[in-house]
Amino acid sequence: MFRLHLIRYGTKFDIVGKTKYLLSLAVALILVCMGSVFIKGLNYGIDFQGGYIFEVKIPGNPDIQTLRDKLGKLGLGEVAIQQFGASDEFSIKLEKSEDGAEQTVAIQKVKGALGDGVVYKKVETVGPKVGAELVSNAIKAVGFALLAMLCYIAVRFEWQFGLCAIAALFHDCAIIFGMFSIFPMEFNEMSITAILLTASYSINDTVVIFDRIRENLKRYKSLELKEIVNKSLNETLSRTTLTATTTLLSVFALYIFGGKVIAAFSLPILIGIVVGTFSSIFIASPLLVFMNIKPKKEKGAPEAANSM
Repeated sequence: MFRLHLIRYGTKFDIVGKTKYLLSLAVALILVCMGSVFIKGLNYGIDFQGGYIFEVKIPGNPDIQTLRDKLGKLGLGEVAIQQFGASDEFSIKLEKSEDGAEQTVAIQKVKGALGDGVVYKKVETVGPKVGAELVSNAIKAVGFALLAMLCYIAVRFEWQFGLCAIAALFHDCAIIFGMFSIFPMEFNEMSITAILLTASYSINDTVVIFDRIRENLKRYKSLELKEIVNKSLNETLSRTTLTATTTLLSVFALYIFGGKVIAAFSLPILIGIVVGTFSSIFIASPLLVFMNIKPKKEKGAPEAANSM
């Protein structure tokens, strides 16, 4: 049977030996990203910054891009349009204008641009207070997700494994947050989804590698922990790279052919897959060497010379 291996099985890369350099790179990236978030802030979208929300029914099934072009010329800031329900029903979100246009003025501008025959099911204004609550809830969602993953890994493995996994996840989330701050990308509710997806993908890779480390800890009790971690990483390296590559190809197709809205959602996931794969291989597992997890030596265990 033909098997595809991007990396040949049986490699003997000294990944743990490069831990100091890789951790230094990871810490530097975290400092840059977090520094940008605290100094520059995030480019909040309508969901967090506040704006106008319209739920409308437009006859003729107009194209979303056409609607976006029409409303974008009104001077009301960014426009987010989604189709929901029937093919002629749309949810329209408009950012509040910089000149402080009142709600009634903004509504009249929108009605004039959409034309006659439009049914307005809902017209609301989202204030900055609601946006602040969304930011708080988003941070809590990420925090609770990380805590739940820590508890899961601590129960399934040991607490040292949990701490190493959370350190890697913190690295992933920090870089994704920093990416939204450093580059001109809108931070909205979909961005939170992208961050949680990145964390989920990363923890899945990490758990697979941790499973192999745990198996090898029981099997090769005469080896040092550094050798066991290196062996486990090399044994799972082909699987990890193949999984990352196929996932990247799928998300990249969405980024290229999915349109503007899907592309904005796919880009942070693309970067998150790369970052998550990096942290699973070069951060979470090598950190175990510093956590004093030592296999017990027993008689009859395979020797180091026969195991590598």
